[in-house]
Amino acid sequence: MTAASPSPSRRSFLAAAASLGVAVSFVGRQAHAATGAKKLIVVVCRGGMDGMSVAPPVGDPDYAALRGAIAIKPEEVLKLDGTFGLHPSLTAVHALALKGQARIAPAIATPDRARSHFEAQDVLETGEAKVYGADSGWLNRTLQVMGPGRTEALSVGGTAPLILRGPVQAASWSPGKGVDETARLPTLLQDLYKGDALLGPAFARGLETEAMAQAAMTAMAPAPTTVQGMAPAMNAPAMNAPGGRPADNRQGREAARKLGSTLAGFMRQADGPQIAALSLDGFDTHAGQPGQIATRLAYLDAVLDGLHEGLGPDWKNTVVVAATEFGRTARVNGTGGTDHGTASTALVLGGALKPGGIIGDWPTLKDTALFENRDVAPTLDMRGLFKGVLVDHLGVERTAVERKVFADSAGANAVTGLV
Repeated sequence: MTAASPSPSRRSFLAAAASLGVAVSFVGRQAHAATGAKKLIVVVCRGGMDGMSVAPPVGDPDYAALRGAIAIKPEEVLKLDGTFGLHPSLTAVHALALKGQARIAPAIATPDRARSHFEAQDVLETGEAKVYGADSGWLNRTLQVMGPGRTEALSVGGTAPLILRGPVQAASWSPGKGVDETARLPTLLQDLYKGDALLGPAFARGLETEAMAQAAMTAMAPAPTTVQGMAPAMNAPAMNAPGGRPADNRQGREAARKLGSTLAGFMRQADGPQIAALSLDGFDTHAGQPGQIATRLAYLDAVLDGLHEGLGPDWKNTVVVAATEFGRTARVNGTGGTDHGTASTALVLGGALKPGGIIGDWPTLKDTALFENRDVAPTLDMRGLFKGVLVDHLGVERTAVERKVFADSAGANAVTGLV
């Protein structure tokens, strides 16, 4: 279809998103986007985000031994309960958790067990039980079953992400090369070098050295006046500071926070979207994981903080879900990283959320409990979480969710009572 021409305010937002290595998509029905309407934001963390870093199970007696040198110490985590804390980078998420507005699903997975980025992302975005089971995304099908009406949809990049593809048309705008190359390239290279005992660690050290140089140059240079100028620091993994925190990168985090708050501003408009999707790259951490994951989680935290602040009074009508295609191995590998796994941790946030503990069940990290003796065992189907949010929060008819949005998902019970 013909690409829509973004408004000036939207154009500046899209340019900022492109510079940060983030793909942003809007979907919404103008008839339902007025103040007070329910809003859903899905954040896809691509690369296989390590759930045991997002919410370290420091109270599990087997955690420290499995993670070895990359384990986060109990005194460093942001405590949630007797078993879990949040990564030290997730300060804004933790503040929301203390208010009952953020929860974790610590053993969640798609139905896919192949540990392939391409297959797992396909299943995550189509909502199907098997890979390549559909050519439309579950968010697009959600818009279909919500009924006729004027639909506004906009995707950044050459094509809309799979989660939004389907009969509901979306205008697309591509800023050219560089939308997410700087974030995606390290992911691809780490996957390529993961089995090489020499190149794997060397590549991870190179990324950290580059990040240190970026930080040093940033400290010497005048503060940039535009968000676009902050792109290099956003995409480069930073060296670890004490306590498992990323090296100080205020400019990059401020750029990410601005992205979140600007997206929130669009969603608050009377004719704005009801549903939005973001894709954030860079979570493939085969080697030198601590610094890389700390940096990526810091920017995820900043985006979520910007959404929270930018939505203002509409936060009470909002649910945000941050999920990934698969988790990572429970054991640290020989290069200070982790490899492709199964269950990960999803973050569920929003003013519409009910306070509570973990979502789903924790299978523990005992040898006998690990999936195929290597991964956190999945206890919650990702589709069940999304089904519950669509029915309870957006008010989508349950039968339509079961038959049209997530067909062939009878075994994935909807997670109810979250909102």
